[in-house]
Amino acid sequence: MTVLGAATVAPGALAAAPAGVVKPPRLRPGDTVGLVEPAGFTDDAFDLDLVKETIRAMGLVPKPVKHLVERYGYLAGTDAGRAADINAMFADPAVRAVFATRGGWGCARVLPFLDFRTIRANPKLLIGFSDITALHLAFAARAGFVTIHGPNAASSWPRFSWDAFRALAFDGATPTLVNPEGREDRLAQRSGRIRTLRGGRASGRLLGGNLTVLSTLMGTPWLPDFDGAILFVEDVSEQPYRIDRMLTQLSLAGLLGKVAGVVFGQCTDCGPSGASYGGFTLSEVLQQHLGKLGVPAFQGASFGHVASQFSLPVGCRAEIDADAGTIRLLEPAVR
Repeated sequence: MTVLGAATVAPGALAAAPAGVVKPPRLRPGDTVGLVEPAGFTDDAFDLDLVKETIRAMGLVPKPVKHLVERYGYLAGTDAGRAADINAMFADPAVRAVFATRGGWGCARVLPFLDFRTIRANPKLLIGFSDITALHLAFAARAGFVTIHGPNAASSWPRFSWDAFRALAFDGATPTLVNPEGREDRLAQRSGRIRTLRGGRASGRLLGGNLTVLSTLMGTPWLPDFDGAILFVEDVSEQPYRIDRMLTQLSLAGLLGKVAGVVFGQCTDCGPSGASYGGFTLSEVLQQHLGKLGVPAFQGASFGHVASQFSLPVGCRAEIDADAGTIRLLEPAVR
């Protein structure tokens, strides 16, 4: 037995993912999908009703997990309990996919409790973002099948987000992801803009998610190999110096030096607090770290803590065009 912290990991749970990326089955109208809360809790019955209604509007049947309404401090139940819910959804043959209801904090705490032998044997789409990044990366490293970095079940799901998700999860499409056009009453649009940090095209496996969560997993056995990958990251409520600190950590750890390209999505509420004279802007920090890597990189893609966001298949091959600010999927996320 291997012991990590307070959790005991079953033999084989930390084994590397099988060679090649497995495609989970696509979603179909009428499919049952699990609703899990691997991080923060939702204690408002009205909010949970909205989540279930949203899933039904997708043509799917929601199946809440046993501990969905539990609370343990700021978490949705104990670490073992939340992990047991995830294990149960992947073991249940009636469940075709698993949605995270919300993020928050806590997914990293459940990783040692997950039964990756069962999860590997039952590939299903896992959908969510923000703190769910810890699960996406661990699944890429240990389960070997595609997951979807996209809206949580409790997200607002505007038409743009729903269409992007449906194309991947239901249709098995391979679209080119382009930011929605700005429709502001301005001579020069501000929304939907991209900024090229270093031009060119690159292809590789999409890996990433929330920058804070990714950086905290450095040095753990829960990260996949980023060699030749397209790194995509986003964040929320982080000042430029903190983004600087996290990118520095990824650089010093050697991760940034491995990737074939980088897409920095949205960094919502990431401006400096208080007087910032003499400080770096977010764009300057990104240019310092990503512009000098020698690989294509751009900023501003529509994913992160925003209403209208892409769904990105973690583990699938994609090509980025840093001059055009696009992400073209080279293979379907599902079979």
